[in-house]
Amino acid sequence: MSAPVLQVHNLKKAYGAIQAVGGVSFEVLPGEIFGVIGPNGSGKTTLFNSMLGQITPDEGRIELKGQDVTQLGPLELNRRGVGRTFQTLQVFGKMTVRDNLIVAAQEHQGTMFTRMFAPSDSNLGAKADALIEQFRISHVAHKKAGELSYGQQKLVDIAMAFMSEPDLVLLDEPCAGVNPSLVGGISTLLRELNQTRKGSFVVIEHNMDFVMGLCHRIMVMVEGKVLAIGTPEEIRGNKQVLEAYLGS
Repeated sequence: MSAPVLQVHNLKKAYGAIQAVGGVSFEVLPGEIFGVIGPNGSGKTTLFNSMLGQITPDEGRIELKGQDVTQLGPLELNRRGVGRTFQTLQVFGKMTVRDNLIVAAQEHQGTMFTRMFAPSDSNLGAKADALIEQFRISHVAHKKAGELSYGQQKLVDIAMAFMSEPDLVLLDEPCAGVNPSLVGGISTLLRELNQTRKGSFVVIEHNMDFVMGLCHRIMVMVEGKVLAIGTPEEIRGNKQVLEAYLGS
């Protein structure tokens, strides 16, 4: 079995007397789509923000491809192969869709000096065009992102996370606010990206059908701790999960 892309060891984070994350451990394998679910207040967001370098955990360790990255910030993690999306859109509304994708990858193109003298598209145009075609948004590639529907902007937001060809992509509620008719399309697209780009994904999402249909394994969090980790079938049949999370 290949070495994990991501390993989280006994991660803890407290805010005063509130233990937001209380000793969480798991790993994500190469090519795996790993889901994280749990009720509101279960610690998912704190865990995600710790993994992304936005907050520093009180205890524990985060390893990316065997290297300790616990103290690294978002930019350095991005340069080491971690992409991400946010719950709220992070597109540049006054820029075209194509330019949004190019800007998302420019930090990986050499130094500030070399970028100053690079072509206007920083030699990223072909890569952007390929992703635009894969995301089926070629018809809006030269429109300003702010003119698109929310669902189309969501697709642009996800595409931006893949422009740097990351080994690991963290997707924070990719279906949030999206018309239900588009949810299946996002699921299909992510499966295609997983197959063609061979990256690993970690997905936080409240849409249970989406998670169960997309993820290879799922971790259930309750009150800052891991309740269960397993395949969708194992999670569906776990009595503790049904009682604590699904309400059955």
